[in-house]
Amino acid sequence: MTGPVVIVGAGHAGFQLAVSLRQAKFAGQILLINDEKHLPYQRPPLSKAYLKGDGAPDSLMFRPQKFFEDQNIELVYDSAKAIDRKAKKLKLVSGKELDYWHLVIATGARNRLLDVPNASLDDVLYLRTMDESEQVRQRMPERKRVVVIGAGFIGLEFAATARSKGLEVDVLELAPRVMARAVTPEISSYFHDRHTAAGIRIHYGVRATEIEATDGKVSGVALSDGRHLPADLIVVGVGVLPNVELAAEADLPVAAGIIVNEQLLTSDPDISAIGDCSLFASHRFGELMRLESVQNATDQARCVAARLTGDAKTYDGYPWFWSDQGDDKLQIAGLTTGFDQVVVRGDVAQRSFSTFCYKNGKLIGIESVNRAGDHVFGRKILPLGGSVTPEQAADLSFDLKKAMA
Repeated sequence: MTGPVVIVGAGHAGFQLAVSLRQAKFAGQILLINDEKHLPYQRPPLSKAYLKGDGAPDSLMFRPQKFFEDQNIELVYDSAKAIDRKAKKLKLVSGKELDYWHLVIATGARNRLLDVPNASLDDVLYLRTMDESEQVRQRMPERKRVVVIGAGFIGLEFAATARSKGLEVDVLELAPRVMARAVTPEISSYFHDRHTAAGIRIHYGVRATEIEATDGKVSGVALSDGRHLPADLIVVGVGVLPNVELAAEADLPVAAGIIVNEQLLTSDPDISAIGDCSLFASHRFGELMRLESVQNATDQARCVAARLTGDAKTYDGYPWFWSDQGDDKLQIAGLTTGFDQVVVRGDVAQRSFSTFCYKNGKLIGIESVNRAGDHVFGRKILPLGGSVTPEQAADLSFDLKKAMA
């Protein structure tokens, strides 16, 4: 356990792995490949808190430069080009080659790009990287009307931020409700009402067919229903694509992610994959899964660090997510896909409620709006396979803390 560990990707997963290895007393060389010019940084604030304030990019960094020096974590500012599995070398775009004892692919995901005419104009922007967020932040004070394409977490977080700064905001969503793939109709309805009450216009069942331009600058968006929306800024949030190319070109199995087993190993015992790019065999849920969340990235990193330092175990992290939209905090514990019953606990009108989601009478997930206690309950009881009845969930006099005990 003294050979070099080379980590491709310096996002949440890659950074956490490097830190966890040192915490586990790994004494070997750690090289963290970072294809951005910045120190490793947090991504969640990019679509909300960072856009709201005037803080410097340094406010997003996980740790200052001195931390990496003190921990003897070598930051390599370069991009991975190819893996020579036989020689156990990682080839970089610069031409350098790095030997590895174990290679960890933590390449994350990239924006799904908008594929319409004029989508490459300067004022058509995304919110995946710090540089992208900085571009949006610099333009917002100079713009009056923004069209947001996509009503998922990122799109709505940005929409709320832009509206709070006085911009006119239109949101386009092909689905019939916001966050349709991620939350229950009850949660969608609440956030629709909150955003529209703030003055955001949400257009359902439509897509952008063209970015309209005047003298080379964005002037609006043409919609699939024939309408036209004026705009001088476009922000796109239509999902991401996992970065699997490095693995695929090395003949590692990939599908909707880099395929790994229950210990997050690829088909090559010297290569692991973690975070947004990994398609892992979930022991808990009995299927291949790819999750886009900070929790998944950091928990998988800790799992691999433990294996590389002699404590091999099955990855069994329990998924949870969050989204800050305006003054509302949405927190989700569990995976609610396939629910057949939803029970509301709390008071929607008072902006403090949760939806308890059931499948065949079993609690499978909890979505909470400004109700942290219910979220904590879900994160504790769901991994244990525990449940409360729908009747208990609906009854505010029922003590969830006692149910946990």
